[in-house]
Amino acid sequence: MPSSKATPRKTPPLLGAHMSISGGMPEAVARGESIGCAAIQIFLKNSNQWRGAAISQEEAQTFKADLAASRIRAVFGHDSYLINLASPDEGLYEKSIRAMVDEVERAALLGVPFIVIHPGSHMGEGEQWGLKRIIEGVNRVFGETPRSGVKIAFETTAGQGTNLGCRFEQLATLMEGVSDPSRTGACFDTCHVFAAGYDMRARKDYRATLRTFDEVIGLGNLLAIHLNDSKKELGSRVDRHEHIGKGFLGLESFRHVLNDSRLKKIPKVLETPKGPDLKEDVENLEVLWGLIK
Repeated sequence: MPSSKATPRKTPPLLGAHMSISGGMPEAVARGESIGCAAIQIFLKNSNQWRGAAISQEEAQTFKADLAASRIRAVFGHDSYLINLASPDEGLYEKSIRAMVDEVERAALLGVPFIVIHPGSHMGEGEQWGLKRIIEGVNRVFGETPRSGVKIAFETTAGQGTNLGCRFEQLATLMEGVSDPSRTGACFDTCHVFAAGYDMRARKDYRATLRTFDEVIGLGNLLAIHLNDSKKELGSRVDRHEHIGKGFLGLESFRHVLNDSRLKKIPKVLETPKGPDLKEDVENLEVLWGLIK
């Protein structure tokens, strides 16, 4: 377990990183705590498998107890990369729905309030067809988990290939179209938004992007922020994360986000490349701390 920490110099904001669940769910809490995270994102099972080992009541209770005893004040999930709620393949679509129901049930057991999901890829069937397909899939998930209370946060995407979610209007369509909009929200990924064509580097451009987001989706529906720089240029439609300040977004973009009072209570996590010792997370968090006024 790493011993170094990103040292806070001010009242801790909800800053942190995605944490591995290798070794069990409570290990994610220990890893986040070890580097001073105030917020963490976790997978609810192996992200590259359809089925995961069951979470025991004992493991869930330990996770919640460790979380309560830590300085981590926000935790949320991210769905499996295999899930595609826009798939035209009936077999894959059904597996995706079943997997999403399982994810929601796991989150409920752990007390995780929401799950970030990539909306889905229509695989050539078209935007409107894909959005309708996702809405139908989410409605089925909600129908099978009526009492869980777990929300689904649709993530902004870069728009690579046939991936949906690269325009704020697409996320708004999903959130407004489901049977229970109160169980939905949005996750704003800085790399993805930039790659999709929304500039954030100059203050005026950042303000314009956030104004558009607020008008189309509503800042009140923003549940989480992914803090990732971009290896590719504005509007590239390519999803490649880079360390903070080392990509085309640059430090000023993150300075705008971190000092926006409207976003103060929104958990913000890194999804930047790192090794098992979390050294890169510590370095990126230190950079982010240095941008806060």
